[in-house]
Amino acid sequence: MFVLELTYTAPVERLDALMADHVAWLDKQYEAGVFIASGRKVPRDGGVIVAVGEDRAAIEALVATDPFAVEKVADYRIVEFLATRTSPGLNAYRQRLPGT
Repeated sequence: MFVLELTYTAPVERLDALMADHVAWLDKQYEAGVFIASGRKVPRDGGVIVAVGEDRAAIEALVATDPFAVEKVADYRIVEFLATRTSPGLNAYRQRLPGT
């Protein structure tokens, strides 16, 4: 599982101009089953996405297609982790430690 942290690198007005394209990109990833949660950071200086994927390279390639990344108005920080505990609603995403 991955936590994708976006940090805006351009004025909010520039982000707002790209927001419809960014939201369409988010919707596509939700439909594909890759994203399971997302939202703005508070204060509004970026966002956070929780994603599932085959591996880090696949997530990096996907992130590169975000209109915010394409237009260079946000930087991504990708954190990979093993979701070994989840709420019941997220049981389908529960992972095991290697070797167990």
